[in-house]
Amino acid sequence: MTRRIKLRTLLTGGLFTLLFLGLVVRIYWVQVVKADFWTNQAMRTWNASETLPPERGKLLDRDGRVLAANVLAYTVAVGPKRLAELEKSHPEWRLTDQIVSKLHAVLGTDEAKLREMVTAKKKNGDLLDQREIQPDGWKVDKTVMDRLAAFRTEMRKLTGVTNIGLYFVNEQKRSYPNGPLASHILGYEDKQGIAIAGLEKKLDDQLSGTPGFVKYQKDGTRTQLPNGQLEYKQPIDGKTATLTIDMDIQFYIDQALRAAFDKYKPISITAIAADPSTMEILGMASLPDYNPNVYWEKAQDLSAFRDNAIQSLYEPGSTFKIVTLAAAVQEGLFKPNDTYKSGSISFKNMKPIRDHNNGRGWGPITYLDGLKHSSNVAFAKLGYEMLGKEKLVQYINNFGFGQKTGIELPNEVSRPINLQYASDVARATFGQGSVLVTPIQQVAAVAAVANGGKLMVPHIVKTISDPTTGDKEVTEPQVVRQVISEETSRKVGEYLETVVSDKEIGTGKSAYIPGYRIAGKTGTAQKVVLNEKTGKREYSANRYVVSFIGYAPVENPKVVLYVVVDEPQVDNAGGGSIAGPIFKEIMGKSLQHLGIKPSLSEDEKTDPKSKTSETKGNSDDVTAIVPDVTGMTVAQAKDRLKQGKFPVGVHGGGAKVLQQLPKAGSVLPATQRIYLLTDTKPGNVPDLKGLSLRDAMEMCSLLKVEFTVEGQGYVVSQKAVKNADNKWILQLKLAPANGSSVPPADNEAD
Repeated sequence: MTRRIKLRTLLTGGLFTLLFLGLVVRIYWVQVVKADFWTNQAMRTWNASETLPPERGKLLDRDGRVLAANVLAYTVAVGPKRLAELEKSHPEWRLTDQIVSKLHAVLGTDEAKLREMVTAKKKNGDLLDQREIQPDGWKVDKTVMDRLAAFRTEMRKLTGVTNIGLYFVNEQKRSYPNGPLASHILGYEDKQGIAIAGLEKKLDDQLSGTPGFVKYQKDGTRTQLPNGQLEYKQPIDGKTATLTIDMDIQFYIDQALRAAFDKYKPISITAIAADPSTMEILGMASLPDYNPNVYWEKAQDLSAFRDNAIQSLYEPGSTFKIVTLAAAVQEGLFKPNDTYKSGSISFKNMKPIRDHNNGRGWGPITYLDGLKHSSNVAFAKLGYEMLGKEKLVQYINNFGFGQKTGIELPNEVSRPINLQYASDVARATFGQGSVLVTPIQQVAAVAAVANGGKLMVPHIVKTISDPTTGDKEVTEPQVVRQVISEETSRKVGEYLETVVSDKEIGTGKSAYIPGYRIAGKTGTAQKVVLNEKTGKREYSANRYVVSFIGYAPVENPKVVLYVVVDEPQVDNAGGGSIAGPIFKEIMGKSLQHLGIKPSLSEDEKTDPKSKTSETKGNSDDVTAIVPDVTGMTVAQAKDRLKQGKFPVGVHGGGAKVLQQLPKAGSVLPATQRIYLLTDTKPGNVPDLKGLSLRDAMEMCSLLKVEFTVEGQGYVVSQKAVKNADNKWILQLKLAPANGSSVPPADNEAD
């Protein structure tokens, strides 16, 4: 027995010794070998961290009005574990059924899905403490939350229980206070906080800001320890982007497009307004569109999310003739008074080119009348026959076609212009065939014609401001290249003005606005469709893209505007009949909004029709082309000019006209005074009222007179400088002084 007891004692002692040694080894392993690991694990238990979200930057219009900003929102959640407890203790309340029914009524979520959410479990099978109602209950407005909060209050009173398992989590969401206005420009942020499309996506890095955080030590109940470590980093709010968009002009565009969309039922309709001197986009819209506040409502209609202004390619049709015209004028090939045979024309190895009136034409007419009629034959002769392929392609490229414009919006498209065959070149002269362009390319090109010949990068972001530092990034106007000269720009503007102002044959007369000088061009392009019988692609006989592009006022352009309608559902659709009136409505309101007042003639002031949107006016042209009277006698010149109803001023005592101002070929209001110089000896300066600065400078130069200028635009008065020989001060204003016949004022001596 003693031996057995000793053996048991040794075994027990040995076992305890081994256990003790194991414990020592384990303690050494934990506290020495794995000390860093277990210290980090302890810190994770003691430390708590919360992310502090930054405020997303706002999007504002050019006057500081909010287009997009963050607002308070609420996420609706239920407590499956709490509801199960209440159902078990008080089944008579039927609380789960009542909450499911109310959420279905307010949020619209399917009841079966709601029941899945209110009984949602963890992976281990335990009921969740909290489950968000997604997606319908995610980031809802206060009005929705208020309805559910009222229901929760009612249930609390009924049951006497504070926690009934219905919760609201404070959130922030992106709000677009103007609904669908400018939706393609702005884009949207989805409920997950991801920026989708538009400037929200393009400027996401700058708008997002940088999150902050707070780290602190806590006890087992997640209460912060009073003497624990605390680390805090303040969030950096996102930057604010001020756009070039003028909300009023954007509204005019939106209003006009929606009315036309309802009336004509097209596939799409698009308009862009810009300031041609800076290429700042004043307004841009495309229909169909969507409301970024409830973007999911159009989830099945992908066309609603397509920004046709930068993402759709069209054959531009006759609006592209502006490019051919500008090139021909720049190269000295466009002679407005030269004549040609309209109707149709044949070139070697290609089908005949016909005018739009089934090739009937208008007989022998001048090239200026060909422009007014929008004659394909005239532009085929100018572009194919006179300019030739090399020059035409050069100007097409220089005007920016076939290249992205660089506007600050994602997913801009472009297609190279490839004129492979002779027929491609001929058809490109009037905007058909291989020419496919985006509306924004069209606007940039015509803005170059309007602004003195400078192709510029279109911009939609004006400034980006940092609310923390106060720093501001300003987008400066950016010139790509000089495409045509200022003189060519002026002439082309005057020629395009006749398209609108000639109320007899001008295809753009539907865009005429009394008191404003408007340059414009219509476009009616047949669409290419697949012939199911032959399997070939060919031009449709009844499907068109119609458009109108123009700018105003011609003398000092402030707005260039393009309207394009894809397949309006009406018979005999044309750019003049469909797009012209839309252009007129937007342009008229925009000019008035910008403070550009009309300069009405006396006839227009007394004609009540001039005050309506359907003005027809009298049969007299508002503008006319100045004939060449140099070399004629004064009497002959006066007779010739009076045929165009131009007032005449004669300077000098000579018998023949040596020079004339403005020069021959200029397109001017019929009330503009034409000056005939019969000698160029220094002497008294004639009345220069109504002349542009360019013409006034040339007159003073011819008469060897010194002058200084005050203001800009057109001469409204002049006065001689006291005690200075042959030195004058010319005062200018933007509005022409001679919108109606004004008798010359006596020269003032100072």
